[in-house]
Amino acid sequence: MSFSIEGKVALVTGANRGIGKAIVEAFIAQGASKVYLAVRNPESTVALAQQYGDKVVTLTLDAGDAASIKQAATQAQDVDIVVNNAGVLEVADPLADNAEAALAHEMNINVYGLMRVAQAFAPILAEKEQAAFVQLNSVASIKNFTPFTTYSASKAAAYSITQGLRDKFLPLGIQVLSVHPGPIKTDMADKAGFEESDPASSVADGIITALASGDFHVFPDSMAKEVMAAYQSFADAVINAPAAE
Repeated sequence: MSFSIEGKVALVTGANRGIGKAIVEAFIAQGASKVYLAVRNPESTVALAQQYGDKVVTLTLDAGDAASIKQAATQAQDVDIVVNNAGVLEVADPLADNAEAALAHEMNINVYGLMRVAQAFAPILAEKEQAAFVQLNSVASIKNFTPFTTYSASKAAAYSITQGLRDKFLPLGIQVLSVHPGPIKTDMADKAGFEESDPASSVADGIITALASGDFHVFPDSMAKEVMAAYQSFADAVINAPAAE
């Protein structure tokens, strides 16, 4: 299965900054006919709207609010590709006083939010001749990073959900891509204390290439590529193996 961005209508959650903004810019550069900017605060996309005009449409979408996701889906019936980029990170190790609250928040957005978005847009994507669903996971979905244990746990859960979505979407003709960046130069990376990181454009470019190749995984940046070098054989033998009947 292969997916080309050219001429397609996309929806990107968390499109106003960081990786989401880079994806919007890359998709438009690759010939997307329209990109829905799905964000909690519509005012945060004013600059993008001024830059791209009728190439972009802002929608209100909060990954923690199922009603807002369903409403966005009713407004984006023409969408061909959904990129679920919105996510949160809390600094919490397993013994931290805030660990339980942090995990609850991260699960609500990073995992339940993914499920809400997938459920809302599945019927729309299933009607398209060519469709794709992209989930922003992380290298932390494979390897726990102790200061961010709760975030790592939520991303591991999201990665598992993504695998289930791949198996459910395949018969519907919907390509699924699981994206696993390492530290990327974003506000989230700054919060996590990563001083050296790759640009957000590396993730956007990796997504476009992986969709065209029909891949399930993409490890787009320098640190992620190192992880993938060690993980590849397991992924090929286990994760990418045909689903059990």
